[in-house]
Amino acid sequence: MTIKKESDDRSALTSHEAAAAVMDLGTNTFHLLIADGTPENFTKIAHQEIAVKLGEGGISKGYINEAAFERGLKAMDKFRELIEENHVTQIKAVATSALRNASNGREFIDCVRANTGINIELISGDEEAAYIYNGVKASGCLGDRNNLIMDIGGGSIEFILGTHENIIWKQSFEIGAQRMMDRFHHTDPIPAASVEALNVYLDEVLPNLFNSVKDHPVEHLIGSSGAFETFAELIERQKDNSFDLQSIKCYRFDLEDLLGITDKLIESSHHERLGTPGIIPVRIDMIVVASIITRYIVQKLGIKEVSMSTYSLKEGLLAEMLDPNKA
Repeated sequence: MTIKKESDDRSALTSHEAAAAVMDLGTNTFHLLIADGTPENFTKIAHQEIAVKLGEGGISKGYINEAAFERGLKAMDKFRELIEENHVTQIKAVATSALRNASNGREFIDCVRANTGINIELISGDEEAAYIYNGVKASGCLGDRNNLIMDIGGGSIEFILGTHENIIWKQSFEIGAQRMMDRFHHTDPIPAASVEALNVYLDEVLPNLFNSVKDHPVEHLIGSSGAFETFAELIERQKDNSFDLQSIKCYRFDLEDLLGITDKLIESSHHERLGTPGIIPVRIDMIVVASIITRYIVQKLGIKEVSMSTYSLKEGLLAEMLDPNKA
């Protein structure tokens, strides 16, 4: 669990009634962000991330196992405490792939409401993609040309094709890192045959993406936080550069560096990854299939430039709540 509080001044907490609290309840990590300001220039009051691993042991079977269920409930109770400490009344919580597809997902939502009073909205993959686009847009990473945003989650991957002005096409695919790890990564290091099998599978499930890009050519890929944050940190550590994700909205990769670090991760063992500074525990194993998928997209689509946005779904939620035109 990582907790980041931007202010320890208890007297200041009482002034946050105008702030918004947003929760992105993902397959691997639950995120809480409390902030105020504008969509493009907000001030963080508190930020909490908890690795709940909702998909562990059950995502491929369509349910949340008992241990993961309990971890999720405890995380939501911690979120409730932080929201109450900061006197926040504008609250929005959304659940994505793992809860969307689990047979006991609705039971989890009901338990959270009973225990904490927090109402969780179960959003579709299409809605998830739209929020991710809004988050990346708020980061300033989008320009006038066509961009392809890719958000690699544990349960799903969202692809959004668009410019700063509008979304051209978007779709969510149930091919997240946890699902693909369960399906293809059974031996470590991952064998070449498993890498090839995953690539063939992606060929089979992503024709809608290929057709959209064929109609709207794109050379710029934007990775939405998650695994791309790990790629960036590992690259900068290799160069002995200081790297602070909290101070970055957009990061531009050197394509050769990116392909080099993904190669290294694909070839690595669990033990090697475990001892590598810069890889957070929840990504120790899933970073392998995330690397394979990233390489596949770059090479399949002939991507020339890759960037990373630290803003994603939760910032998209926040942008909507802080937008005065939607108040």
